[in-house]
Amino acid sequence: MMQQPDPKSLQTPQDRIKGVFSTQEIRKVGTGTTQRKTVYKGFYFIEQDDLGNIECQPLNANYVPSGQKRKISMEELMEKFAPEPEFYLNSVYPKMQELQRTIDSADAHRAKGETFSAEYEYGAVLQVDEENVRANFGIGLTYLQRGENNKADDIFGRLVKLDAAFAPEHKHMFNDFGINLRKARMYEQSVIYYNRALEMTVDDENLHLNVARALFETKDIDGCVEHLLKALDLAPKHEQATKFLLWLVEKKLVAADAIARIRQALEQENGPKQEPEDRTPDASTGQAPADA
Repeated sequence: MMQQPDPKSLQTPQDRIKGVFSTQEIRKVGTGTTQRKTVYKGFYFIEQDDLGNIECQPLNANYVPSGQKRKISMEELMEKFAPEPEFYLNSVYPKMQELQRTIDSADAHRAKGETFSAEYEYGAVLQVDEENVRANFGIGLTYLQRGENNKADDIFGRLVKLDAAFAPEHKHMFNDFGINLRKARMYEQSVIYYNRALEMTVDDENLHLNVARALFETKDIDGCVEHLLKALDLAPKHEQATKFLLWLVEKKLVAADAIARIRQALEQENGPKQEPEDRTPDASTGQAPADA
């Protein structure tokens, strides 16, 4: 019978659970007469936040937390998991610290424009944890910074598959990456990337603004307008979305059937707005409002 962890032994000095735990399950191997049962032992990094939520993430072959996190209950933790404090302190924690130092160093190199040093260190992180979100974002931004769009496209393909990349704590990174994709004229990738983010963060007005900006570059004006209206629906006084819509109307780029919807959205919270002065539109030389 699996040993039950003592709740007191699970607490950190901050009274939060944090460490490595193991679980065991019996698996059948082989078929027919050669089938046999074997005990599989899995290791997980488990951490509790200030609100009491407990997240569980598997360790990879290099003894670092990697892959999809999932929430578990205290009851499941007590029933199915056993603490592994020595393994955590002697093997996992040092690896996590080393990885963190390398990522911090890579970020510092990238901030200074030292892109080759940054690439080297991000690459070292990805050899240990190929799903590390910060390293994937960082090396992708490094490639975009150097104009190596083909390599950046490979990283884009990896990031859109990582749910963790679009978690709230990585919001500033996925926003930077999306903006840089668009600035690198990787417009279709930028739209796909932002739509992937919207699957997980639907109530973010700034994200809708960014999608609108990318769609504008692909000449999808109808889609651009729809996302700007969604941004205003979430934040009726959103200044940049308002300016963007007025600019599109002024340039006569908006379909006639959308004008009334735009006017209604702008008047809903801000009161009647003065129509932009009529002038000869020139979308080929005009510039849309700047990024958020």
